[in-house]
Amino acid sequence: MTKKLIPCIYLKDGAAVKSFTDLTVINPDAVLEAVKFSDALCDEIIVFDLSKGDEEHEKALDVIKDICKYVKVPVIGAGNVKRMEDIKKLLYAGCKQACLNYSLLSNVEITEEVSKKFGKDKIIACIKSKEEYIDNKSLINDYVSYVLIVDPSIELSAEELNGNKAIISLSDVSLDKLIEYVKDERFVGVTGPIISDNYTEYANIRDLCGIKLTSFSEFKLNENGLIPCIVQDYKTNEVLMMAYMNEEAYNDTVRSRMMHYYSRSRNEQWLKGETSGHYQYVKSLHYDCDADTLLAKVEQIGAACHTGSYSCFFNEIIGYEFDEKNPFDVLADVYDVIADRKVNPKEGSYTNYLFDKGVDKILKKCGEEATEIVIAAKNPNPNEIKYEISDFLYHVMVLMVEKGVTWEEIMIELANR
Repeated sequence: MTKKLIPCIYLKDGAAVKSFTDLTVINPDAVLEAVKFSDALCDEIIVFDLSKGDEEHEKALDVIKDICKYVKVPVIGAGNVKRMEDIKKLLYAGCKQACLNYSLLSNVEITEEVSKKFGKDKIIACIKSKEEYIDNKSLINDYVSYVLIVDPSIELSAEELNGNKAIISLSDVSLDKLIEYVKDERFVGVTGPIISDNYTEYANIRDLCGIKLTSFSEFKLNENGLIPCIVQDYKTNEVLMMAYMNEEAYNDTVRSRMMHYYSRSRNEQWLKGETSGHYQYVKSLHYDCDADTLLAKVEQIGAACHTGSYSCFFNEIIGYEFDEKNPFDVLADVYDVIADRKVNPKEGSYTNYLFDKGVDKILKKCGEEATEIVIAAKNPNPNEIKYEISDFLYHVMVLMVEKGVTWEEIMIELANR
């Protein structure tokens, strides 16, 4: 089982503070604190919102949105949850999961409702005593994905956990004790100040704890002891490049979460981006059914190809003309044309006419096209609704460009839901 190292941020007035009870500022910018942990190759980040009152809470949500936007790892939202709306706001802010504090009866009471609304995989139960767990064990079994144990003195046996995934929060323990907790089969992850304070040591902690993934020895290698790796953009699935790994490159990739390869021409290992700055951050790594090829999905910085092309695969052999069918690419291409019209107006352009008339005109057209969809849906010809939806989406994209909203932001928002 993969063990997660999960630093935590205690968020107060936009700053990262020391703990629930100690509001000493350790970083005035909580977003930068989160990026620091993300760059140090943590597995997830927990953000505890310590705000008081609705106005302060809304400001905290804006900070959490920025954290989710700028880090490379999943974010867990916690704190200031009193009703289902608070869970929704955390998830819509971009959090992968949200915590219910089981010290509050109101949180216990909404567990089933929020789990059915957003999915069991989105909900974590935050436990501060053994009684909180035992009294609500049935509820946790049915409607919660993880249990976050905030006090290491809570003794829950493997039998009591009954297969429920648990994360343990630790404050000040020795390195030996930390390794003991990480190795403990009851826990899928460790969080708390001990993980936050030692962010520069994540790779060493993993090594000391024996956290290993698939061994290189399990792969079928070519005659030179190498395995090919196909690399894709994790957002678009575009194939970027193909390179080879030896055991050292594979282990360094797994250890650092940055793509390393073996150069057959130079007879040496290399870190992608070391000289160009075009790093590749690992999002996932798989091997195929024959265990002789790797597939990496990465966040590509800059261009993948040494020629400056984003992908190495730009030399066409066969290329019949065909209509682009990838929905996101189609929407992105149309959006780009609309955005270009705003920057570079074209005489006689209907798009520029809408921009010139302003947001009220754009909104009026969106409303009219939405009505046309309703009317078309009442007619038997399915083509009519297809045309009206296309018109509606075009006008919505004009609105998006006018308000500075991108399709990527929309897709992230939909994925979070």
